[in-house]
Amino acid sequence: MGRALGALGCSLLLLLLPAVPGSPAGRISGTRAVADIACKNRPLDLVFIIDSSRSVRPEEFEKVKIFLSEMIDTLDVGERTTHVAVMNYASTVKVEFPLQTYFDKASMKEAISHIEPLSSGTMTGLAIQTAMDEVFTEEMGTRPASFNIPKVVIVVTDGRPQDQVQDVAASAQTAGIEIYAVGVDRADMQSLRIMASEPLDEHIFYVETYGVIEKLTSKFRETFCAANMCALGTHDCEQVSVRNSKSYLCDCYEGYTLNPDKRTCLAVDMCEPGRHNCDQICVSNNGSYACECYEGYTLNPDKKTCSAMDMCAPGRHDCEQVCLSNDGSYSCDCYEGYTLNADKKTCSAVDMCAPGRHDCEQVCLRDDLSYTCDCYQGYTLNPDKKTCSRAITSSLVTTEESCKCEAIAALQDSVTSHLEALSTKLDEVFEKLQAYQSRQQVV
Repeated sequence: MGRALGALGCSLLLLLLPAVPGSPAGRISGTRAVADIACKNRPLDLVFIIDSSRSVRPEEFEKVKIFLSEMIDTLDVGERTTHVAVMNYASTVKVEFPLQTYFDKASMKEAISHIEPLSSGTMTGLAIQTAMDEVFTEEMGTRPASFNIPKVVIVVTDGRPQDQVQDVAASAQTAGIEIYAVGVDRADMQSLRIMASEPLDEHIFYVETYGVIEKLTSKFRETFCAANMCALGTHDCEQVSVRNSKSYLCDCYEGYTLNPDKRTCLAVDMCEPGRHNCDQICVSNNGSYACECYEGYTLNPDKKTCSAMDMCAPGRHDCEQVCLSNDGSYSCDCYEGYTLNADKKTCSAVDMCAPGRHDCEQVCLRDDLSYTCDCYQGYTLNPDKKTCSRAITSSLVTTEESCKCEAIAALQDSVTSHLEALSTKLDEVFEKLQAYQSRQQVV
């Protein structure tokens, strides 16, 4: 990035403003009138790394916190402008708050007022490495590279690093991070040169004590803002003023484009093809956008892609009996024995014995929502429970017919009995006649 902030017109170096003379230790104050001459800088992802090793006495550390508070007063802080993080280091490193935590000055200053020193060691290299690994990530609030927002580190230290700084600082700068080194009192100048970005005379600053830091900040204010047309109220740019030699140019925030008048800005339609990464629906919102999903889909945690919902989950559908899910939608159906009504939601019981609904050969008997088969008189149901066969004679005799048969049988028995009796009498008559004839012959 090199001199990225120098090109911003209202340089970040303006942030290095003095603590309030006579302010009591621990009091974070923005009452100083420096905000009245603050520059409306372009959006930044800015990380302060402050030394709280044993060499920094408690009263000096309180001045560091006042110093940070005064710097924040000069920033154009906001969700779509400058994001700020603060890191505290000694032999260990603590991220006091990342870039995505606060978007208003009051909250930042309140958080800074509660920072406590870590007390031992000066692991500056470890602090810069932690900034790369844990703070300058999109998960922690750093905006994507496509946004073209400068990534800036300001290291404030009064000692000599106890670890290797050169390689870590070089890696950070290769990754696009611009490093400003602010040395106080006992700070090692050679270490400041090693960690700072080029050109060194624009990225290294030194003050004798925390108490006289105003000497340095006054110089910065005079150099970068006092005669700068980008100071608030001295230009006619709607959003951003960029210093250009002795004059200035206007620019716009991310999501806006400069109008032909070269002063005002127009929100870009972020939902134009190629500008967004929404899976289904892009909703434009004043230079930004949000993703949404079609009906039947839900937005995934990545806030970009969509997944089909189970529309047949309880409470999501209005089917009376059966719900059939279908890729983010659904349709209704009915249980066997029911038919879907014209409203496509409710069901009615069907007549299972209606023509064409059963497979009985002769008689269909409805049984609730089912049916059974039967046969006409004189037929019997086959084992398949559907077809019928003609019954045998004995099975066809009715009660009345059975009674008639019994009467005939009785008559037949009576006639037979009488015939047998008559035959016996005839035999007796025949025998008597033979006997009579025999006696006549003898006479």
